[in-house]
Amino acid sequence: MSRINTNVASQIAQRVLGQNNKSLNSTLERLSTGLRINRGKDDPAGLIASQNLRAEKAATQTAISNAERADQVVNIAEGGLDEVSGLLNELQALVTQTANTAGLSQEEKEANQLQIDSIIQTIDRVASSTSFQGLKLLNGNLDYTTEGVDANVGSFQVNGAKLNFQGTRDVEVVVTGSAQVAGFFLSFGASDLNLGGAASDDGAGSRFVVEIAGSRGARELSFASGTSLNDIVAAVNSFTEVTGVKATASGTGLNLKSTAFGSDEFVSVRVVDAGSLNTAQATAGVYKFEAADTNTASTAGADRTLFSAANNKITDLGQNVSATINGIVATTKGTVARINTDFLDVEINLKSGTGSGAEAQRLGALTAFTITGGGADFQLAGRVDIAGKVSLGVQNVQVRNLGRSVDESGNTYFLADISAGSDLNVVNGDRSKAQDVIGAAIKEVASLRGRLGAFQKNTIGATIRSLGIAAENTAAAESVIRDADFATETAELTRSQILSASAQQILSLANQQPQSALQLLG
Repeated sequence: MSRINTNVASQIAQRVLGQNNKSLNSTLERLSTGLRINRGKDDPAGLIASQNLRAEKAATQTAISNAERADQVVNIAEGGLDEVSGLLNELQALVTQTANTAGLSQEEKEANQLQIDSIIQTIDRVASSTSFQGLKLLNGNLDYTTEGVDANVGSFQVNGAKLNFQGTRDVEVVVTGSAQVAGFFLSFGASDLNLGGAASDDGAGSRFVVEIAGSRGARELSFASGTSLNDIVAAVNSFTEVTGVKATASGTGLNLKSTAFGSDEFVSVRVVDAGSLNTAQATAGVYKFEAADTNTASTAGADRTLFSAANNKITDLGQNVSATINGIVATTKGTVARINTDFLDVEINLKSGTGSGAEAQRLGALTAFTITGGGADFQLAGRVDIAGKVSLGVQNVQVRNLGRSVDESGNTYFLADISAGSDLNVVNGDRSKAQDVIGAAIKEVASLRGRLGAFQKNTIGATIRSLGIAAENTAAAESVIRDADFATETAELTRSQILSASAQQILSLANQQPQSALQLLG
């Protein structure tokens, strides 16, 4: 059948040629861009998936950059703290040197004090000048701000806290067990030591000889008949720094207590010679304290040991506080309770005289304080939420805040108190307390450096490694969906080129076909 007006074969060839050219153009576009999906119509579902993966990859790569930036910030802070550590070691040496009073002239002591003053000023200068892009790192700018501190909280430190949307977090404490000192009550039955009879020629029974030991060491003391309680207390307390045990007079006896709280503390009593005290006084002996009150001797018979039966040493141990903080069971030592979680890292000293005994914590619940802001927040995950944020507190290391030390009288000292004219200066001040302050400062700086180091090694290091793997896997997943397979596309290119050329040839033949109808006209 021959027609001129409608060339169906040509239309078919044109359609096929158009399809082949479209396929060829698509293949050329994929090969030139390297992408299988260049626009939504190429693969709508694949485009959505690949765009999501691209967004995740971009966020992950930025989180890696954030972690590297955090590492740089901590490096600068660590450099400042390293210098402060060296200066504190110099202070330690100067205080120890000046304590050698018989070997130093007044001028040398004053020269040492000048060096100490210079070091103190330098520590303040380092704390003020250590910065990252103008942000001070060691002057308290990165510490947390708090309010509403409960009266039962002696001191506290916030090492890390993820705050809620309002920028606050309450620190709730439930004290379930009170911290206790170790100790005994020694009853002599009278205000003066009565050994019951004259001294024998060899001295046996004429003296009360007792060995008192604590966590720092032991001393053996000997007392003659007629010695007053106050003199016995003074003798015991003259060795408190050596033994870690202090004494106070109470009625017809004395309380022996460890100077610190906790299970690491103990008081041991060994009576070497009772001096007939057991027969001279009916109430004489060594008594345990009441379980919940270290100011009251127990009246239970089992809690009393005769002096003559104490020759093999009896020991009482202290007790750590038991508490939970924000629902987490705290790790405790003495009166200090601490938790370290992803959301909250705090250390609280619950030492307070508000319990049933003068040195016991009040049992029950309390809001220790409220964190109202501050800290250094680092975004170390691709998703911006509280789980992807890491918060770190960097304490103020200026001398007015460093080296907090509380003596037995309740006086609080800081590193600034060893400067000239202050109570702990080395010329005429208390050098022993000055060394305690410096020791506390060294521990604080070392602890801060340790926390920053752990943050760099474990948090930042692990984050960079894990995010790097996540970025690689995300890129690989996005590549599978969106990138062109060149082996497939080149094969498709060859096929499309051949089909396009073939269609063009067929179209040429189809366009010539109507001319055959002219042959019918003769």
